[in-house]
Amino acid sequence: MSTRLAGSDASSDPRPKVTVAAFRDKRRRGEPIAVLTAYDYPTAHALDAAGVDAILVGDSLAMVVLGHPDTLSVTMNEMLHHARAVSRGATTPLLIGDMPFMSYQADVAEAVRNAGRFLQEAGMNAVKLEGGRSVAPAVKAIVQAGIPVQGHLGLTPQSLNQLGGWRVQGRTAEAARALLEDALTLEDSGCFSIVLESVPARLAAYITERLEVPTIGIGAGPGTSGQVLVTHDLLGLYDRFTPRFAKRYADLGQAMATAFAAFRADVVAGLFPGPEHAYNLPTEEWEAFLASLGEELPVTAASR
Repeated sequence: MSTRLAGSDASSDPRPKVTVAAFRDKRRRGEPIAVLTAYDYPTAHALDAAGVDAILVGDSLAMVVLGHPDTLSVTMNEMLHHARAVSRGATTPLLIGDMPFMSYQADVAEAVRNAGRFLQEAGMNAVKLEGGRSVAPAVKAIVQAGIPVQGHLGLTPQSLNQLGGWRVQGRTAEAARALLEDALTLEDSGCFSIVLESVPARLAAYITERLEVPTIGIGAGPGTSGQVLVTHDLLGLYDRFTPRFAKRYADLGQAMATAFAAFRADVVAGLFPGPEHAYNLPTEEWEAFLASLGEELPVTAASR
């Protein structure tokens, strides 16, 4: 594995920029890699401050932000729009743009162009795409163009219709072998890391041991090189579906509902805004304003 050091970050943040090389170094040293998703500036800024290693602008955007039932509807332009916001909010983590459905499957040249847009237009450092041996030509071409690629195996949401739903993958000997062969092919094709989603823990650990590049698990047990979660699952902000593997660290959805209801109640009761929430206009300026309109000034004791 390469041990080439990354260049220093040009920003004022004293922490070094996390790079693809840093991912490899963490794998070599056995240091766990922490990855979360973001789709906007404030979330990216908070994740940067928290010290996560990488931020994935995932196509989960389609579900948790845009309200679609799956990830298939999100477009390249929508992904780029949100990726730009994330890149403005975070400078230290490795930023990974998720290539949406049909942005790389039909044509290798189109895959390279779309991957390049994530770096050129949206400030991403790498891209992620789903699939194994079938996408190896696209992975090779994108890497040859100088764009780091993260693979994604196991439960691949863009293949939901083909997989027959949200199901754990690799539960038979034949399926497990196919996943291993896909992982080795992606590594040979140039992927700097591979996401393993909804894969039995024993299998995910075995694949991790067979690879030189790091694996990032989501619903794949503790034996991977790192872990990723959808931030909305972690924060309790998405209630349509919560996967078994997602750990909820906060219930911001309920906190938001409580705050919104309290605001409405205050408005209805006339309690908001109060004097402390208003701006004052000096009396002399108010009188000058009324005079400019030809309106009579209020009679006060001082003017009698």
